[in-house]
Amino acid sequence: MHEYNHLTMKELPNNDKPYEKLAKYGEVVLSDAELLAIILKTGTKNRTVVELAQNLLLMDKNDLGIVSLYNKSLTDLQKIKGIGFVKSVQIRAVMEISKRISRSKALEKVKINSPSSIAGVYMEEMRYLTKEYFKLVFLDTKNQIINDKTITIGSVNASIVNPRDVFIEALKNNAVNIIMLHNHPSGDPYPSNEDIQITKRIKECGQLIGIALIDHLIIGNGKYFSLKEKGVI
Repeated sequence: MHEYNHLTMKELPNNDKPYEKLAKYGEVVLSDAELLAIILKTGTKNRTVVELAQNLLLMDKNDLGIVSLYNKSLTDLQKIKGIGFVKSVQIRAVMEISKRISRSKALEKVKINSPSSIAGVYMEEMRYLTKEYFKLVFLDTKNQIINDKTITIGSVNASIVNPRDVFIEALKNNAVNIIMLHNHPSGDPYPSNEDIQITKRIKECGQLIGIALIDHLIIGNGKYFSLKEKGVI
């Protein structure tokens, strides 16, 4: 390992220059650490920017690599020596951009014809969330996704998941059908009694309004539970 005195990316030797490597060979040849180094730009007195990036990727005990950065707060990131406020904000921004691009691509002409198809769209977005997010997915007559919206953040219960709010949003989006989604931060997607009660309540209201609740999926860590598929609704 080389030792540098707070050098910028421009001053690094050629073999440690992700900028030049990307320009010459393309971004696909860069490691996760090298890609992250381009965002960070500078290292510290005793660490190159690539070494600093490697430290970030190794900060999680479960060794999840770049995926672990999705769940790191600004405070978490700043625990790494050399990561201050600006660098932590840059990292959080990049993580959010990657999520939005991934979701946008996933939504392109997606036809929902099974619980696995909806889980495939939202699994990566929701499996790592540390709070419960309740989301509505709006579908057209062909069961293609029109839009989606997060309705609540926090514990999902009948007092905060109001049918009125659900169907106001459905009508705003000209939805014919809707799907409810929420995550369990524990990683276990098995529904609680309250999950089941909320689902039945929304389904009954939808039947009166003429907007069908197709399913309610609970997202865990790499797995899901479909209340429709299991015969709950």
